[in-house]
Amino acid sequence: MTLRTRRITWAEASARRLERQLLASSAPATEAGTPVGRAGPVSPADVAASMLGAHAQVLSAAELSVGVRTEGLTRSDVRAALWDDRPEKRTLVKTYGPRGTVHLLPARELPLWTAALTALPTGTSPFPPDVRLSEEQADQVVAAIGDTLAEGACLTIDELSEAVVARTGPWFGEPVMPAFQGMWPRWRQVMHRAGQSGALCFGPDRGRKVTYIRPPAFTPLPPTEALASLVRNYLRAYGPATPAHFAKWAAVQGGWAGRLFGSSAEAGEIEEVEFEGARAWVVAGDTEFPGPGEGGVRGVRLLPYFDAYAVAAQPRELLFPGAAYERALAGGQAGNFPVLLVDGVVGGVWHQRRRGRRTTVTVELLDQLGGLTARQRGELGERVERVGEVLEATAELVIGKVEVGPHA
Repeated sequence: MTLRTRRITWAEASARRLERQLLASSAPATEAGTPVGRAGPVSPADVAASMLGAHAQVLSAAELSVGVRTEGLTRSDVRAALWDDRPEKRTLVKTYGPRGTVHLLPARELPLWTAALTALPTGTSPFPPDVRLSEEQADQVVAAIGDTLAEGACLTIDELSEAVVARTGPWFGEPVMPAFQGMWPRWRQVMHRAGQSGALCFGPDRGRKVTYIRPPAFTPLPPTEALASLVRNYLRAYGPATPAHFAKWAAVQGGWAGRLFGSSAEAGEIEEVEFEGARAWVVAGDTEFPGPGEGGVRGVRLLPYFDAYAVAAQPRELLFPGAAYERALAGGQAGNFPVLLVDGVVGGVWHQRRRGRRTTVTVELLDQLGGLTARQRGELGERVERVGEVLEATAELVIGKVEVGPHA
């Protein structure tokens, strides 16, 4: 007997993804929270878990990613979860996550994340041979960072650099790494590895200066177990998906991702489905999707820079249809513009400019929409108000051209 492969449409996948991303309807908020997937309120850490981390290169964007998925959380709640004076209340960690970029991750998930991220294959160094570090030298730097911060230190980058060079030697401190308008010391090219391994995370700012501390103590999972869990978590949040989709999200080679998915399939942990006419995967047994008319795709949403949903949901050409692919992506890269979702797809870009206790949110609609309905316009106004609430400001909506470029 031949088993019939489950067929899943883009509309079905979008409805489930938005629901699991807490974007179908905002979740009630609480400090303690409850595990995602259960009825009840959620905490900042729960929301970050549902996204597989909130991109936090710009902290205000991460605060918005968390806040717009709830009814009541604000940036103060996110910051409290990061920097509370009571260590046991620090349920979020700001550190280097997927793709080596800064993310907010649940502290409770550090055993999984650190084991999985350090087990992902690293690509070829982009630096010239006389600049790059060998694997042995990279491990030496990570160990020096961990030893320095293990002493309970909270250091600025200059203080951390001085301590690392003191432990490793002057060669590691040579300013040979191109960065922005200057040159960084050689050791900093593997700073993200220290974060991914759990040797450091970000601490509370000291004035305008960033600081680094050691994250809470934990024991990493075995690497094989962590990678298998990462695949399942990714598919629960963003499935159906292919190994190529996972490879793009994790910044690994497609062939390696294919072998990882193959191992998970052989273990019976994931199963094949047909997604928009192509072969894709979901977690084994996780094949229930909202049917037509069950909601989840209708409505408008505002997502900030590098929101996890805009970055990870695939196929990208379906999430960014028509003019959205040109206007809302930068060279095909998602996240460079905050986006407006209309009925589950990108229908515009937006930008917010803050002045004191007020912020102006300018929303540019794409021509393909033909304008918003009265219902959608009213909902957009509510979403703009929510952006203001998260940022603890009064927000004003302006419909018009977004004049700033990516990352502005």
